Amino acid sequence: MTEPAKPPAPIKTPCVQVCIVDGESGLCLGCYRTLQEVAAWARFSDAERAALMAELPGRRGRIRPEKLGMVR
Repeated sequence: MTEPAKPPAPIKTPCVQVCIVDGESGLCLGCYRTLQEVAAWARFSDAERAALMAELPGRRGRIRPEKLGMVR
């Protein structure tokens, strides 16, 4: 008997279900990704996703604080 196929591991994501793109910085106010990064997320390799996730906290400073206050 063969083992049933295991489902694929879920893809890690920084998404916090707040999808508002700041026109000034081009970043999502929830996860700090660009629209292009959000759209391509499933196609990125695990290494590409990990590298981008490590970069995201530093992007917060590119968004004016009063805008961040609207969602957090």
